[in-house]
Amino acid sequence: MVFGDSAQEVLAQNAKLSNESLLWGPYRPNLYFGVRPRIPKSLTTGLLWAKVDGFQGVQNNFRHTCEQNEGMAGYGWDEYDVRNGGRQTIHDAGNFIDITTDFVKVPGGMHGGSWGVRVKGTPREDAPQNLISTVMFYAGMEGLGSLAVKNEPDDLGIQGDVVMEGNSNELGDFVLEVKEGPASNAAPPGRHPSLKEKPLDRSIVSSFPVQEENIWQAKVLIFTKLKTEIDALVSKYGEDNAPPPWSTFTLPNDIGPGNLHVVQRVFLGAFEFDVTYSSSSAEKPVISETISEAIEKATASFENRFKKLLAPQAPFDTPKYQPFAKSMLSNLVGGIGYFYGDAIVDRSYAPEYDEENEGFWEETAQARQRTGGVRLEGPAELFTSVPSRPFFPRGFLWDEGFHLLPIADWDMDLTLEIVRSWFNLMDGDGWIGREQILGAEARSKVPQEFQIQYPHYANPPTLFLIFESLMDKIKAKDTAILSDDPLEATRSAHLRNPDAAVNYLRDLYPLLKRHYFWFRKTQWGDIKSYDRDAFSTKEGYRWRGRTVKHILTSGVDDYPRPQPPHPGELHTDLISWMGMMTRSMRRIAETIGESDDAREYANYETAIVKNIDDLHWNKKENTYCDATIDDYEENVHVCHKGYVSIFPFLTGLLPPDSPRLKAILDLISDPNELWSDYGIRSLSQKDEFYGTEENYWRSPIWMNMNYMAVKSLLDIATHAGPYKAQATKIYNSLRKNLVETVFQQWKETGFAWEQYNPEDGHGQRTQHFTGWTSLVVKMMTMPDLGGGSIEHGEL
Repeated sequence: MVFGDSAQEVLAQNAKLSNESLLWGPYRPNLYFGVRPRIPKSLTTGLLWAKVDGFQGVQNNFRHTCEQNEGMAGYGWDEYDVRNGGRQTIHDAGNFIDITTDFVKVPGGMHGGSWGVRVKGTPREDAPQNLISTVMFYAGMEGLGSLAVKNEPDDLGIQGDVVMEGNSNELGDFVLEVKEGPASNAAPPGRHPSLKEKPLDRSIVSSFPVQEENIWQAKVLIFTKLKTEIDALVSKYGEDNAPPPWSTFTLPNDIGPGNLHVVQRVFLGAFEFDVTYSSSSAEKPVISETISEAIEKATASFENRFKKLLAPQAPFDTPKYQPFAKSMLSNLVGGIGYFYGDAIVDRSYAPEYDEENEGFWEETAQARQRTGGVRLEGPAELFTSVPSRPFFPRGFLWDEGFHLLPIADWDMDLTLEIVRSWFNLMDGDGWIGREQILGAEARSKVPQEFQIQYPHYANPPTLFLIFESLMDKIKAKDTAILSDDPLEATRSAHLRNPDAAVNYLRDLYPLLKRHYFWFRKTQWGDIKSYDRDAFSTKEGYRWRGRTVKHILTSGVDDYPRPQPPHPGELHTDLISWMGMMTRSMRRIAETIGESDDAREYANYETAIVKNIDDLHWNKKENTYCDATIDDYEENVHVCHKGYVSIFPFLTGLLPPDSPRLKAILDLISDPNELWSDYGIRSLSQKDEFYGTEENYWRSPIWMNMNYMAVKSLLDIATHAGPYKAQATKIYNSLRKNLVETVFQQWKETGFAWEQYNPEDGHGQRTQHFTGWTSLVVKMMTMPDLGGGSIEHGEL
């Protein structure tokens, strides 16, 4: 297929506009707030604050990186669009203050535009009457470039705005200003002589010359300098006449050379100030009035766009669900980050990693102890939406496909940009590391034993769900044109111009093909050696990376599997993923005119679907099961009813008239098996391993798997078939239960959670898990089909 100039021109123009509107953002999602561009080694910023009205525990009061154990009453984006900006609220119960950050973008110029942020602090209802807070904003320049404070040094501090000027090849010249703020800002009182030497109604500015690879450790650097200053104060005034804590915990005023500059303010009660970044190539600089106008526009634009694209449907179309739905989407999009750095990879290609011998898990454990093949690779860059800002602030391959499903409804161009970023990480064999731990900052959040990536490890290929979504939208002519959005042409360029979408797929196709055949080559399962009776002798699959208790590579880590592990195992979930991936590859090949490839994929797809039944269906248990080899070298099924046993259904491989559907629908709706009033359990209550050991995927409710179930139920319920009525009933109940579960916990705790308890619906494990739990946004937009539902206690 040959493309005309128009498609190429559209793509080129769109790429330029998209890069400009996506260049800047709070792309340091591991911080409560930190702005940087999608440029390696560039300007990076961050925000810290603490309650300083006493000496006890001040070090623990400082907030910077998102953490699970800081006593937050909830935090996150109330509304956020990656191209315009939005509002984040941080309910810091421990520091008795609510922080809001209104981040906005201001287009213009040749270097990705300008931006601003308004930082507000509001004492909480239970705050002490004279709450004193210190706030620090820092800016650092990594790599080649300059950043300097332009104010004249003053030992007493800076009155008025603090002005920094900088330059880099990619950003050109720019000005960064920390504004003084309104007259309502108040400094704490005091008569201690130290307050005359360092009056707190001024800004304290400290400069640091720092090795570029250490700028991310700004908090540590600040604490080190604070300690030096505190020691000097104690030495000068003595412990009996020490300055008050709000004066003690301040940096020195030392404007000078450096590539990291910190601006500190100390406030009594409520406070507000703006930070503005003005590109010198823009027509005019950003001022506080610009931020006010941009905040209003961003709010109106978000509200309008949300109403048109993601409005919840009955029974969630009432006002009480609106803030929840907006928050879930906003935190998913607000968790998008840009990462750059090296990764640790084991390139030993040890023969043990083929996992072909009995006892292979012991051999691979020994091979992993040999570190001769372990090396740093890269640097590489990744644009990604993270699962959880406090606990998983990095890229996860199988999470990403789920993250992007709601984002694709919001901004398809953004979605495809993230997809491309992932495929750009692929090595020459077709492997993409399942966990992207790029650079020292990312590694600081990961235990050392989990930092090494292995090129024989796969992960569920969920990014192919996005290709299917793209092709579905093109087929349905789902262009979602919003005429009042000036960025709409960019957001939906690939939907409004199908040639552009085809060109995108064609451009990625060699990488997709390489990745697909890497899966077939490395995750193959052995059918021939064990005389298994199947339609095809090739379409069987086995996850590599197995240990006795886990298959981390499968994503469903501790889900029960055959024991002991055996090289003859075949995994139901993996062959189902391969079926979905093959279907997607066939559709892509058809779309871009690769007819020979399409026929090849169609043959694979047929064989996979037939082999799922031949290799994995167990007539006695009436379910799909993993297969293994027993002591007599015979093929046997090992059946654990749960997510894995319904995977052919979850991945949409069973047609509405499949003879297997009745058993699956009965299983998921049976309260003695998988059904709960809060969602579908990961493992049947009747299973001997239900709720045992670490109980990660052995009972809890996970929203990604439940979303796949809801989508498959909707497909069955909206097509003619013998199970239409049963699917409709389950769909209506499951959709309602899932949304209510996440909503009630969000209301109660302020957070979305990694998983939910099947007995009482409580959120558990990782908090602020705004990754695939945000799939409830998609569920809320699905239709209410009517036709009945499962009432509590009915089954």
